[in-house]
Amino acid sequence: MNQSLISKCVALGLSAMMLTSTATPSFADAGAYLATRQASLGRDYKEQAFYAQKALVNDPQNVALLETLISAKVSMGAFDEALGAAITLKSLDPDNQLAAIVLIESYAQAGEWDKLLKELDTGEGISKIIDGLTRAWVYIGKGDVTAALQEFDKFEASAEGLSFFGPYNRALALAMVGDFEGGLEILDDPDMPQLGGIIFARVHMLSQLDRNDEALVLIDEAFGPTNDPLIATLVDLMETGNPLPFTIVRSAQDGIAEVFSAVAEMLTGEMDDSYTLLYARTALSLRSDRATYAFSVANILERLGHYDLAIDVYDKIDPKSPIYYVGELGRAEAFRAQDKTEAEIEILRSLYKTHSDLPEVAVSLGDAMRRGERYKEAIEAYSTALAMTPEPTVAQWPLFFTRGIAYERSDQWDKAEADFRKALELRPAQPQVLNYMGYSFVEMNTNLDEAMSMIRAAVAARPNDGFITDSLGWGLYRLGQFEQAVAPMEKAAALLPVDPIINDHLGDVYWAVGREREAKFQWTRALSFEPEEKDAARIREKLAVGLDQVLINEGAEPTRVAIDG
Repeated sequence: MNQSLISKCVALGLSAMMLTSTATPSFADAGAYLATRQASLGRDYKEQAFYAQKALVNDPQNVALLETLISAKVSMGAFDEALGAAITLKSLDPDNQLAAIVLIESYAQAGEWDKLLKELDTGEGISKIIDGLTRAWVYIGKGDVTAALQEFDKFEASAEGLSFFGPYNRALALAMVGDFEGGLEILDDPDMPQLGGIIFARVHMLSQLDRNDEALVLIDEAFGPTNDPLIATLVDLMETGNPLPFTIVRSAQDGIAEVFSAVAEMLTGEMDDSYTLLYARTALSLRSDRATYAFSVANILERLGHYDLAIDVYDKIDPKSPIYYVGELGRAEAFRAQDKTEAEIEILRSLYKTHSDLPEVAVSLGDAMRRGERYKEAIEAYSTALAMTPEPTVAQWPLFFTRGIAYERSDQWDKAEADFRKALELRPAQPQVLNYMGYSFVEMNTNLDEAMSMIRAAVAARPNDGFITDSLGWGLYRLGQFEQAVAPMEKAAALLPVDPIINDHLGDVYWAVGREREAKFQWTRALSFEPEEKDAARIREKLAVGLDQVLINEGAEPTRVAIDG
């Protein structure tokens, strides 16, 4: 998806409190068994649940079957359907962490704080982070702020590598019960890292204390000029003199959700996604209206290949959310991953009608149109995005590059070249741009000296990029330097062995140096990788009559004239 945009939201702190990578080792007690078990499971959750339930009829106390059923149900977000199995599993294995996750979610949802405390006191628990902070939030739920603060004290005293996480949760708890000054004092500590979540919490606390001017300054210093709809919503509300409602954490249940979400974010990239999904799903189940929790779950599901489940998550995001558009971009990406191009384009067109002022939306529409070879519409969308910034910035080089590709594919080379050169002006020596522009010159048989200089620079920057290496070999071939073309073309084919175009090119190079049998082998390989029909037809013709005759038929010089002459 727009995975980059989701990452942007996370970086802004719009989802759970972000943790640095140094925090990860302290989660080593999270349960190696559970993590290993999740990684070993298959990915078809519906099938897992169906067969586990069927087998449990005859073997209702089989721990492995119960774990499989619970894991599948939680991965699909069906906590209610996992509860019965979790209760049974807990009775059979008091230390079972999978059962503990479901029971914690259930008791928190119901506000059954005494039962939740008892659960935390039974067995090994889930992890130091979750057990310690959940216990503190439980006391908030019970209305015992003093006991909650004592639990935060205990956690902070033993939280290696998580020096700020305890105080952050303490600050949220204080703000939730109305002590905004106390919460702000904690977050204003110079040692508190100014991550996105902390900044947003400070902004809300300042606003609640009738200090909107300071909150606006903080937003400006932290994020600078931005057209982000969420930030714009906050700014608009404060500029009218109204306080921001403190919705970061509205209840103990929200606080526990924040803990699970933070753990999921911390585990991302460090543990198997199927394991991380358990924590992300728990956070979303506890707070289903938090769009960024939904983004986290959907993102994981997409990485696991569960696109339909990801789409279901995106579908539940409130259209009134300021960041609803991020979910729609994600939904479109999930359809694209399934090759459902028309569904992707339909979503993006609809979104563009309501969010045409957001460059992310215009760029995504442009990309979809370009991939669908609708170059005119792609150019229009890219141009809209570029027009939103009066002066081009370095960050826009990819936009000039992709619009240039759309111009080139629609036979508007002058405009394409201008965009490619603008991209290089913004990002000098960018290998992709150098390669594409150089290769285009080679294909047009023009500016060959500049073309080869560009391609060689691209190869020097990315020597193991098969496409760029192919450009070098093909450029040498087009210059008639057939012997010199062999090595880079062979390397390109080794780097990308199933690319039809590269295998076709290698066949041409082999033919040009007299290695006809190898040439035919490469052309046959190229056909097996299903090239576009126009390329396939030309390859079949080469196999039938040889490259030189094909070139003669096309009005070009045959390679053997170049060699023999």
